[in-house]
Amino acid sequence: MKLIDILLESTEPKSFDEFSAKRLKGATKITEDCKKKGGAAMLTYHHYVVKLPYYKKSSEGKFKLDEAKTEFKENLDKLCKLTETVDIQQVEFQKLVGLIEVLGELIIKHK
Repeated sequence: MKLIDILLESTEPKSFDEFSAKRLKGATKITEDCKKKGGAAMLTYHHYVVKLPYYKKSSEGKFKLDEAKTEFKENLDKLCKLTETVDIQQVEFQKLVGLIEVLGELIIKHK
């Protein structure tokens, strides 16, 4: 086994719950840092803060794939409708894209 494989293996989460807990930790740090900075960093804050409940729930073994797929599709449809008419504000856009991102990520990783 090559050294790079050993390093990657040791840092790669072993389970879906562990993966979610690691993502929760990272997203929490980002939201806390952005909130402290304020200003333009608040867009990033809004993008990440919506992810926290999803990572928390999935890290606790409460992720439901069918519910996530339904919510993902509903939010994706909403984004498509809102962006057709550009009837969306920047904060709302960041939150919506954050939701779509976290749901998609968890659906993909859940395989």
